[in-house]
Amino acid sequence: MIEETTLQRVLTRALQTGGEFAEVFAEDKRTTAARLDDGRVEDMTSGRDRGAGIRVVVGETTGFAHTADLSETGLMAAAEAAAAAARSGGGGVREVSLGTRTQGRGGRQAKLIDPGSMTKASKVALLEAADHAARSAGGAISQVSAGYGDSRRRILVANSDGLLAEDDQVRTRFSVSCVATGDTGMQTGAEVRARTGGFEMFDAIPAEAVALEAARRALLKLSARPAPSGVLPVVVKSGSGGILFHEACGHGLEADHILKDSSVYAGRVGQKVASELVTLVDDGTMGGEWGTCAVDDEGHPASRNVLIENGVLTDYMWDFLRARKEKRPVSANGRRQSYEHLPMVRMTNTYLLSGAEDAEEIVNQTKLGVYVARLGGGSVNTATGDFVFGMTEAYMIENGEITDPIRDANLIGNGPDILGRIDAVADDFDMCPGTCGKDGQQVPVGCGQPTLRISAMTVGGTAGA
Repeated sequence: MIEETTLQRVLTRALQTGGEFAEVFAEDKRTTAARLDDGRVEDMTSGRDRGAGIRVVVGETTGFAHTADLSETGLMAAAEAAAAAARSGGGGVREVSLGTRTQGRGGRQAKLIDPGSMTKASKVALLEAADHAARSAGGAISQVSAGYGDSRRRILVANSDGLLAEDDQVRTRFSVSCVATGDTGMQTGAEVRARTGGFEMFDAIPAEAVALEAARRALLKLSARPAPSGVLPVVVKSGSGGILFHEACGHGLEADHILKDSSVYAGRVGQKVASELVTLVDDGTMGGEWGTCAVDDEGHPASRNVLIENGVLTDYMWDFLRARKEKRPVSANGRRQSYEHLPMVRMTNTYLLSGAEDAEEIVNQTKLGVYVARLGGGSVNTATGDFVFGMTEAYMIENGEITDPIRDANLIGNGPDILGRIDAVADDFDMCPGTCGKDGQQVPVGCGQPTLRISAMTVGGTAGA
């Protein structure tokens, strides 16, 4: 996107007025999206965003400017604006010499079918196939919505320490939402599949399979009974339960919260913060997962970081500037929504490692409880660890067996408390995709875990436990 000689001159200009550190982040992103509702393709859009953000640091002050003009003139103007915002005095000139360019492929699998090479008709055909499959699941399906999206994001990062890196990130996403109508009114079910990769995703995950899963969930809820209310053992099926760890402790392990002392995990490295069955990892190197990348948005190679090991807190997640300030290695967790945003500490693929138990046996050992097959969205107070999550598919466990489906309800708890109550972890690990919001920025993330049991947790239903 930008010649190396131009990058060197822009970084030099950014440092001429006393800047201690300067960075250029350039991005060229192409996207396609299509949506079908009630059998009709409502819209199909494509777009391209291209530009650069320039960051200059002076002491504790960061100046930032972004521009859609990637000419040297446009970049120089942005560099001067960022330097002016960061400047706190001083002067002098610092020449910048860039190192060897690092190139990546976004962590995707070797076989890539670029979505940009596929026709619009082929993408619409996926939506139509999903609509047909969902409606064929049962006459009670009264409404079907399906969405397709793909993106190709090329980034370039250069900074005044000599770093020069590129990445080419291709992502594909498909979602289906269904409404079933019956004696209990209208019930909804949804399913989302997403990969860091291209159109080859549909070889492994057909659009029809996504639709049938969404329809199954909607139809299931027509016969669901009210969820219990009270404190019960909760068994969480492998996969989507990973969002529990993303929210309940992942955000609290991000270094910006730690350094502001706004996390319940601040100052606790080396201490036991969870059951010894818990080993929590954040890993940007997982091939094909939704939060995977070759380099983070500060240009550092993706890495696998163990955050909690056998219940003991071992480390936090770091972006570059905070790691440099604390004189410790970066963990490649500097991420940003686009070139218009500053990077911040963010998760990539966050998951709990598998245990040794059998998932079915964990259920059999639970006399009475709730089996959560699918978790929805949630929120957490990082300062206290308190959280709330929605259940979008759940069942009762009675006499060691999964029985009736129950209606949507909430799971309520405290992160450190719940981590300590995990008393069984199975060997059936799975992952799911998600979108993480923080300070107004959205980034793709992966979440995962094996089937596990929490010995006691508050279920916010409407029926007595």
